[in-house]
Order: sequence, then structure tokens, then C-alpha cells
Amino acid sequence: MSKDKTKTNAMRILERLGIPFDHQEYECDEFTDGSDVADRLGLSHEEVFKTLVTLGADREHYVFVIPVDAELDLKKCARAVGVKSVQMIHVKELFPLTGYVRGGCTAIGMKKPFVTRIDESASLFPEIYVSGGRIGCQIRLSPDDLCRACGGDYAPLTADQP
Repeated sequence: MSKDKTKTNAMRILERLGIPFDHQEYECDEFTDGSDVADRLGLSHEEVFKTLVTLGADREHYVFVIPVDAELDLKKCARAVGVKSVQMIHVKELFPLTGYVRGGCTAIGMKKPFVTRIDESASLFPEIYVSGGRIGCQIRLSPDDLCRACGGDYAPLTADQP
């Protein structure tokens, strides 16, 4: 693991909350998918999670954190937040809405708090990895601490695998 070049907002929030975490950095100048990130860092794909932002039928935004190889089940997600439906936002909306870019988005420290759900599979691991708030940085922390840091709850969110 390398030391951070500069702390991210997510790291500062975790420190302020007294939440223990570690981070790893990797060389990357532009978006790469979560599976590639896991491979670059030699991590299990089941323990690396991506953060996705949606828009609900009620015009509110919702954040979902799921394993990098999983597919979001939009019906399960809508049920998890109590709305009729949700749809993915367009990538160009991500930065103005959250303050994070694609590939560096994390549920910790978005511009404003959004209802957040973390896939229930995260609770099976003592620690998981999520984006550290910029491309090239991953944070390792307990799933319960992630819930605390972003005000999230666990829910079933992913499509059933064949």
C-alpha cells in the first residue's frame, strides 16, 4: 500500500467520525471499472464494491453500493427505498450532484446526504473496499462503519446470478 498523495473528503470524514480505515492507491488516469481495480490491487471481486446513483420516480436521488461484478436490480432497489421505480442517472449528472467523478464516486461525503443502501452481501465480510473519493484510491473499512459514515442500511440490491 502506498501513502496518499492528498487526503480525500471521504478520508477526512472517516477520521472526523473516528472510523478506522486503510487505503490503497493504484496508477490510473481515467475511469476503469471496479473489476479491473480489484485485479490491479489483487483483491477479491466479492469484497470490492461500486457506488451507483439513481433517480427515483419521486424525483429524489438514491445511492446504492454493490459488489463490482454484480448488476443492480432496479426493482429491488426501488423496494429498498420505498419508491415505485428508480433509474440510473446519466454520467454527466454525477459530478454536479455528488462532487465525485465516475470511477471515484463513494457514498461517503457526497455534496448532500442521499438515502443510501448497501448490498446485504457486504455484511458477510469483516472489511470491504470502496472508492476513496477519487480515481486511483480505494478505502478498506468494515461494512458497518461504511453504513455509519454514509447513513446507509443493508438491503438486497443485486440481480440474481444464473
